[in-house]
Amino acid sequence: QVYLIESGGGLVQAGGSLRLSCAANGRTFSSGAMGWFRQAPGKEREFVAAIRWSSGYTLLSDSMKGRFTISRDNAKNTVYLQMNSLKPEDTAVYYCAADSKRLSTRTSDYEYWGQGTQVTVSS
Repeated sequence: QVYLIESGGGLVQAGGSLRLSCAANGRTFSSGAMGWFRQAPGKEREFVAAIRWSSGYTLLSDSMKGRFTISRDNAKNTVYLQMNSLKPEDTAVYYCAADSKRLSTRTSDYEYWGQGTQVTVSS
């Protein structure tokens, strides 16, 4: 059984920063990709960023380039999402997803999902 444990969410003022972590338990990932998605109230889940375990190649949503960075620590089986210059429209539940065979923006390509961590950005 694979468990993805997200942490690092919280309340922050606009312009502030947060770093989300996603620790994968139950399996060591050395191939494929991990991703971050987010879902705001009343909206569909949207892609944020993804990273390949082996190469470290990344894919970011255009709207987040320059503000968000995804990274991984293979030894810790953990993926991070550094979020800077946060805006109120970044408020959402952020989900970690695992085991896509490629860098993908599609939720259907990911096998495992975390429970989500709330990020709230106040104006």
